[in-house]
Amino acid sequence: MSTYLTSVLKQFEYYKKLGEKTFDQLSVEALRLQPNEHSNSISIITKHIIGNMLSRWTNFLTEDGEKPWRKRDDEFIDDFTSKE
Repeated sequence: MSTYLTSVLKQFEYYKKLGEKTFDQLSVEALRLQPNEHSNSISIITKHIIGNMLSRWTNFLTEDGEKPWRKRDDEFIDDFTSKE
């Protein structure tokens, strides 16, 4: 079990670092760029993925599906003021 967990954590750290390097290459304007009125920006897509993952993985062994505290519609509001 510990070998599996170590492997999963290593893989997670790899993809986290890859994502961070990608975001480091983009300006705030590029992150917020919305190609057209029917598209979402990188920042909005990222915000939505974060909300989804927090909801799905919180208490995943004992609860299923969406959590009542998730405000999905708010994930599509661009309220970013900086890259951080």
